[in-house]
This record gives sequence, structure tokens and C-alpha cells, in this order.
Amino acid sequence: MTPILVSAFFIVFMGLAFHRMHLLSALLCLEGMMLTIFIGLALWPSHLTTIPIMMPLIMLTMSACEAGLGLSLMIATARSHSSDNLNTLNLLQC
Repeated sequence: MTPILVSAFFIVFMGLAFHRMHLLSALLCLEGMMLTIFIGLALWPSHLTTIPIMMPLIMLTMSACEAGLGLSLMIATARSHSSDNLNTLNLLQC
């Protein structure tokens, strides 16, 4: 099961690296990466040294916080620049 998760993670990572034209697609790729890590942690509870039940829940909580923050940034960007196209953003401008 582990090679499937590793390959899924790298496929989503390649999607993030090559297809990041819009902010929403970048956020979806990040969410896919977080979900593959969550599934990996949920399937591997006996080898963790800390509390094995809590690690996937903490990861899922952080993933939900990341998704909420990303969507709020996307809404703010769409309101200020009238699109979520990452090519039109000037990241060096304050």
C-alpha cells in the first residue's frame, strides 16, 4: 500500500509544480498532498512512537485550517485583483 501512496503524493506534487496557473488548482493540489499524508498516517499507526490515534487527527485538523486559510486568501485575491490567476499577481509589490 505504501508505493501507491508515495506515487499518489508525487503525482499531486507534480501537478502543483507544473499546473499552478490558478490559485484554486494550487490549493487543490496542496489538499491532495495533505490527504495522502493523512491516509499514510492512518494506515501506519503501530509504528509511531507517540500516541498513534492522535497523529492522523492532528494532521486532518491542520489540513482543514490550511484549506480555510487558502480559500480566504483566494477570495481576498479575487476581490483585489479580480481574478485568481497567479500569473497576474506581482508578488514583489507591497
